[in-house]
Amino acid sequence: MFDIKVFDGMSTEEKYITMLSALTGLLDNDDSKISKLSNASALINAVVGRMNWCGFYLDNGKELELGPFQGMPACTKINYSNGVCGKAFSTKSTVRVDDVHKFEGHIACDAASNSELVIPIIKNEKCLGVLDMDSSEFSRFTELEEKYLIKAVDIISTKIF
Repeated sequence: MFDIKVFDGMSTEEKYITMLSALTGLLDNDDSKISKLSNASALINAVVGRMNWCGFYLDNGKELELGPFQGMPACTKINYSNGVCGKAFSTKSTVRVDDVHKFEGHIACDAASNSELVIPIIKNEKCLGVLDMDSSEFSRFTELEEKYLIKAVDIISTKIF
């Protein structure tokens, strides 16, 4: 049983450090990739908070395809060169956008989204997908979130892929 209350009273950085430990525990089993990604998106969504969407887009060999997520219904397929997810995937680099309305080519799956953080999932130098997080707040994602969510994606790439 998981109890989110364990994070009560912690500083933001303590929450993220504890989240990494909890994520490792959640993924340290022989569950399917879908089950693990589902739990990962749920944990990240709960701990990071103030997001309207958190989930994965995975490479299907032709484009990025919707994977497990938390939030409103989303775009099911994204071209490798489109939007924030496509840019993160194609450049193999994290993309943090303070105002998605100023990002050329932004794909608006949820009209409530105003900022976005996308981190590529890389294993053996190959990009396998992305962790995508959206918020209704402008400039929601900070360097601190970016730092710890990159570490979370490293755990995900090791434990799932």
